[in-house]
Parts: sequence; structure tokens; C-alpha cells
Amino acid sequence: MQSAGAFKCVALLIAGTVLAGSAAVGPGAAAEASGVKADSAAMPLPLKVAGTKVVNSKNEPLRLRGVNAACLEWTSNGEGHIVESVRVAIDDWHVNHVRLPMSQDRWFGKAPEQNDEGKAYRALVDQVVQLCAAKGVYIMLDLHWSDVGEWGQNIGQHSMPDENSLAFWKDLAPVYANHPAVIYDLYNEPHDVTWDIWLNGGEVTDRPNRRGQTPKTFKAVGMQQLLDAVRTAGAKNLIVAGGLDWAYDFSGILEGRQLKDPTGNGVLYPNHCYNNKNQAVETWIANMEKAALTLPVIISEFGGSYFKPGDPAAQSRRGGFGGMRRDSGDWLMRVLQAIEDHQWSYTAWDFHPSAGPTLISGWDYTPTPGFGVYVKQMLEGTWTRYSPPPAASAPEPQK
Repeated sequence: MQSAGAFKCVALLIAGTVLAGSAAVGPGAAAEASGVKADSAAMPLPLKVAGTKVVNSKNEPLRLRGVNAACLEWTSNGEGHIVESVRVAIDDWHVNHVRLPMSQDRWFGKAPEQNDEGKAYRALVDQVVQLCAAKGVYIMLDLHWSDVGEWGQNIGQHSMPDENSLAFWKDLAPVYANHPAVIYDLYNEPHDVTWDIWLNGGEVTDRPNRRGQTPKTFKAVGMQQLLDAVRTAGAKNLIVAGGLDWAYDFSGILEGRQLKDPTGNGVLYPNHCYNNKNQAVETWIANMEKAALTLPVIISEFGGSYFKPGDPAAQSRRGGFGGMRRDSGDWLMRVLQAIEDHQWSYTAWDFHPSAGPTLISGWDYTPTPGFGVYVKQMLEGTWTRYSPPPAASAPEPQK
């Protein structure tokens, strides 16, 4: 999210039959095997785009409802929680998909803390994939952190993907090619470039997302080239491709820059919705409605907080994140109700107690009072419709 702050599968899918486990080899590494075995009977059905909808292989519309589970972008070991977090999200919060932010450097074992060419990291990612698949849940593999083309350096969130991002997708795409549970999210949040650069790539000067990082000029890879690399690898998996302004803006896509995908299962266009754009909720809703008329869309990140007037919990809430206003009124509730009214697919940010806006208060997975409780209600089907209070009327003039 916007903040202030390879291995090849021996066989995952053959003629539509998923093998019991996934053997894999890394760059120069020996075969690896997942410890979680996915039962093909429990597998979710493959997804594709049909017009503006996502449908399964039976042509049944499918609404994705889930959470982001961060930490594999900034750690190589999942902090010891990632597998359990995904299990809780599935079993207790009733998600039908999980978005998993990842790091291209850690996939290849290039981060400073790694010394195994990424073997353990890839095995951990695979464990999460197999867990989701075994429970009939979709998993969105999201390239979240990159490195502006310098392995092991500048690891973080950047303006655009780079040539190492292209290497990442060339390497990862065959691993879960045509796996029915796996969705590929090409690049988290492109920003501060032109729409032509977004589509086709070119030289850019990065606007880093972490304080203290020096802006660097590098060769950005366009989103079309990333998609083409996935398809060249034989992977028809549903693709997610975020637009500019930190995956908030659809305008360039609506003006003719949709990705070309003649051989795959289609492209889903995400929106990342936070209260840091200085726009009214009504403006955001209108923009979403306009995009949804011609594009398949998902709100793959959103977050905020809402406390009823006088609620003592409001006094202890954390401050704004990424420019979000501390006092957001009922902004979040209006967003949640719009999501439900329109039946948009969504993935809330985030199922980690330190990745704000947070859905959970700690590693006991208690929902946060101003955010998590409401998302959990939506996922469980117990959401109570929110009606904004009537605007205060002006006092009548004295006679």
C-alpha cells in the first residue's frame, strides 16, 4: 500500500489434473516439496474474465472477498505467523481469497538476510499456496516490493517494475501456471509516471516510498511486457494490473490503455482506496461505477477506521497512515456500504497488527475495533446496513 514510510514446477497442473504436491527447483537448487498437500476435490474452480465480471469454469459469477496478509515483502521467514494468519483468515474470518504481497529479491534469495538462494522463501510461499488451494480459497500472488534493477539494494516499494521484476515473473509464472487457485498481481502500486510508461515502460526517475532512499533513474518495464512474460511461460492465470496514482486511477485504462491478453484468462483492474486523496466518498463511488461499466474491477486494498461519536476506543486509535486524516468521520462506513451495495470484489488491508490500517489487534487475531470488526462482519454475512446520519438542518431564522 501507499505509505509514508526461481523455481520451476516439475508439475502442478497437467490437463486440468493437479498433482498431490508441487516439486520445484530454484536457481541452481535441488528439488523442493511443499509440506501441504492440496486435495484436487477441494480446489477452487479456475477463474477468467467474462465481460466486466469474473466467472469460474462453470461460467458462474464469482465475487472475491478477502484480506491482504502482509510481511513476505519485508521478511523472508513470514515472521513465524504467515501460515497461521492465512489459516485464521480462511477458517475464522471466512475469506474466499487472500492477497499475498511478495518481494522479487527474496524470491531469488537476494535480500541481506538470505543465504540459500531463496529456497526457504519459495517453500514458504508454496506452503501458503497449497494451504489456500486445499481449502478451496484463491491466492493472489502480488509483486509488492522491487529494487529499481539492483539486486539486493533499494528493496521496497517503487514507482514502476524493473528488469528484475520481469525476471521474477518469468521465473514464478511457470511455477503456478494454470493452477486453479492462483491469481497473478503484476505490480502493486505504479505511480508518478506517464500512462505510456505504465503501459510500455521506459526510463524513469523513481519516487521511492521509504524515507531516506535516494531517487534513482532506471529502466522501467511496462505492464504489457510483464503480462506477456506470464503468457509466454504458458500461464493463463487471471491477471491483476493496477493503474497509476498508487493503483487508484483508472483514467488511462479507460482511455484505451487496457492490456492486451488474447491467450489468457483476462485482466482484473484493481483500485486501492484510502482516505488520503482529498476526495469525497461520492467521488470515489462515481469513479468506481464509471470503471465498472467497462472493466472488471476489484478493490484490492482499502482501509481506515470508524468510531461512533463518544466511543472511548477512538481516543486510543493510531494516527493517520500514508496521509490519511486522523478524523475521517464515517468515510470508512460509506466505503464499506458502497462495496456491499455494488457487490464489488474486495481485499481489505491488512491482516497484520503492524501493517496499518490493521484488521487485527495482535497475534491472537482479535479484530480491531474501528476496522477489523466491520470487515469480519462483511465476510461473515452479518454486516448491518450503514445509513449516514441526516445532515444537520440550518436553524430557522428568528422572527
